[in-house]
Amino acid sequence: MRERGLIGYQGPMAVFVALGAFLMTLAGGWTAQRVTDRRHLVLGLAGGLMLGVVGLDLLPEALNVASTDVFGVPAALLLFVAGFLLAHLVERLLAARQAAHGAGEHGHRSPEVGLTAAAAMVGHSAMDGVAIGAAFQIGGGMGVAVALAVIAHDFADGFNTYTITSLYGNARRRALTMLVADALAPVAGAASTAFVTVPELLLGCYLGLFGGVLLYLAAAEILPEAHHAHPARSTLLCTVAGAAFIWLVVGIAEG
Repeated sequence: MRERGLIGYQGPMAVFVALGAFLMTLAGGWTAQRVTDRRHLVLGLAGGLMLGVVGLDLLPEALNVASTDVFGVPAALLLFVAGFLLAHLVERLLAARQAAHGAGEHGHRSPEVGLTAAAAMVGHSAMDGVAIGAAFQIGGGMGVAVALAVIAHDFADGFNTYTITSLYGNARRRALTMLVADALAPVAGAASTAFVTVPELLLGCYLGLFGGVLLYLAAAEILPEAHHAHPARSTLLCTVAGAAFIWLVVGIAEG
């Protein structure tokens, strides 16, 4: 197991690294206003990075920390599956609510639905920050790996937060307000862990849960969106490159 750093050092480091998520979220929102034909490449790379972090670093570390079996299955794996299902459930509930409010009918979209969905994304981003802080309590390498995953998909978070808020008829000012809140959320989440030591078993369980959520975002949202309008070979290559990059990072860190 990697050594856990002193909280006085790792806490501020987690907040500093979370600033990368802040900037990437703003970059995603800025891009949402100026969509280019290269967006699919960025999302393809982000999906590969997220997949690599979950499968090659985050999940193995969660299993190492939370190896206690629950009815024959490691607790971290159970929570990994639970995280995946939880993300799927939340997405389905939001989709059902949007359909009930006429999200599929042009001109009959409720601004409140857009704000609710954006607020849910802000809450998700706050938990991203908590994951960064919790990972830094395990070790600096783990913290950087989780932060890289968060930063990779926060571009899409910022893009989607601005888009979904404005899509439902909210004014540009409201969309920008939700974007800024989404950008600040990971920093606030990381700061909340600065002076709290989370027990190792709880850390492993949380990282397993977070890994499941992260994998769902990559597999069900980021990658399908990347290939939806542009099923190009270059998009697939970016995804493979993202996963390979994480493999290289993990290999160097463990070497």
